[in-house]
Amino acid sequence: MVLSAGLLVHRRTASDEVEVLLVHMGGPFWARKDAGAWSIPKGEHGPEEDARAAAAREFEEELGMPPPPGEAIPLGTLRQPSGKRITAFAVEGDLDASAIRSNEFTLEWPRGSGIVRSFPEADRAAWFDLREARTRLVGGQVPFLDRLVEALHRAAAPGAADLTDDRSPDTSPNGPVTRRVEPSGPSDRP
Repeated sequence: MVLSAGLLVHRRTASDEVEVLLVHMGGPFWARKDAGAWSIPKGEHGPEEDARAAAAREFEEELGMPPPPGEAIPLGTLRQPSGKRITAFAVEGDLDASAIRSNEFTLEWPRGSGIVRSFPEADRAAWFDLREARTRLVGGQVPFLDRLVEALHRAAAPGAADLTDDRSPDTSPNGPVTRRVEPSGPSDRP
């Protein structure tokens, strides 16, 4: 089973709207795609590695900057169509999306040419309001937006529950989740 962890960074605008930071997946498959071609900054980790630590490491690798300081709120784990399990954490913060410097991966391109080229894992980053983020985000990750909204509402409520507990795979703050997600392409990278 492939494990991945990521950070869903969010901020509030002057009009109190929530925006989230997403990265556009790099490489030739995603180059001309926009809808469904964005991701939370994330990456793979081993079963022995702490998911929070992996999410912070992958954020720095994909954006070239450390994640914002602050409490990481668990958003649970989602199983992707590929079988990969993504564990996400929300953290409030603000950063210059135009300043990212992603790490790279190599790929034979064009396929069968024998030419190996380097591509950034994330070729750009941007802030989106939640409505726009739903259209940009790869389908299997959209439920993280719902979980973020729920976590923010719970945190704002008087006597809000502690949302820093660990959640088991495929859970939300309300318990087990079963979701069907549509494939987004040959890879759900980065």
